Amino acid sequence: MESIQNANPTIRAASDLPTRRRKASFSTAASDPLGIFTQAIPSPSYNFDPFSSSSTSPISSDSDSEEGTEPIDTQEIYDLISTISDPEHPLSLGSLAVVNLPDIYIRPLGAQDLQVVTVEITPTITHCSLATLIGLGIRVRLERCLPPRFRVDVRVKEGTHSTAEQVTKQLGDKERVAAAMENQQLMGVLKKMLETCQ
Repeated sequence: MESIQNANPTIRAASDLPTRRRKASFSTAASDPLGIFTQAIPSPSYNFDPFSSSSTSPISSDSDSEEGTEPIDTQEIYDLISTISDPEHPLSLGSLAVVNLPDIYIRPLGAQDLQVVTVEITPTITHCSLATLIGLGIRVRLERCLPPRFRVDVRVKEGTHSTAEQVTKQLGDKERVAAAMENQQLMGVLKKMLETCQ
């Protein structure tokens, strides 16, 4: 690989990144004999009659829900793509601020249940030659993880790259993306980028 284009990128601390994946902190009080297991053990329901004709149960199951699928929001999209590693630096796209939560949009598409996820990427430098590869990695990650009702649109944020229009056009061209997916060397780089995804 060539020399690093941006040897000193701005890096955000992992604790500063927006996420829902924070580990829950449990307080272990001396008066609580179960400690961290208090949350894990359900409290008994003495009012529940198993022979009742009522179909209500104190234990609710997610699989019994008839409300349909839970909507996917921008935070979930961010959590999916922020852990992708940068092809040039040993850091994630989230920590390099290549992907940012305010630059992710979800909008409905047509009358059906289709939705478009738009991600605007911000390259670390205005002449980044790897912007297309980063965008392709984001596109691959989202297409693999999201249900088929989502369409993925990856763009370079306006004014952040010298050839933003060309890169965005390449990322939106289905034939070019399909051809890139057949390139074994390129797929090897993408696989390495996606290894850090959780």
